[in-house]
Amino acid sequence: MDIRRIDARIAVSPQIDPADIPAIKAAGFTAIVNNRPDGEEAAQPSGDAIRAAAEDAGLAYTAIPVTHAGFSHPQVAAMIDAMAQANGPVLAYCRSGTRSCNLWALAQAGLGEDHDTLVGQGAAAGYDLNGLRPLMDAVSPDQNSGDRSGAEQ
Repeated sequence: MDIRRIDARIAVSPQIDPADIPAIKAAGFTAIVNNRPDGEEAAQPSGDAIRAAAEDAGLAYTAIPVTHAGFSHPQVAAMIDAMAQANGPVLAYCRSGTRSCNLWALAQAGLGEDHDTLVGQGAAAGYDLNGLRPLMDAVSPDQNSGDRSGAEQ
């Protein structure tokens, strides 16, 4: 597994397998967020298989699939909620970790976090968030009159 810590509350990774769940739990994660739609690649494990393994291990599981269509208000709101409900560190995954990092950054921007800080945290984990700045601007509370859950739909 290629787990990349962004901060104490979140890490992202490429696709995980149900067999990875014990190591994920042993690493201290309490919740898993799946940002990958089922069927994106023929050989990928299903979200249901990962959900079952996670729940059997006592980990929370949330599916917030992000497709080629991009990010939406409900996805950003769901990520904010998943992070808020987690009782400890969260591991978010997708095919490469990029969508998970991007959705995390949008959620944090939606909560009013500083964009430069978010870009720096992404870079430290190996992800370039500079191209996401217009969406971060769009979801920022000062751009949405207090709406803290939005992105372009």
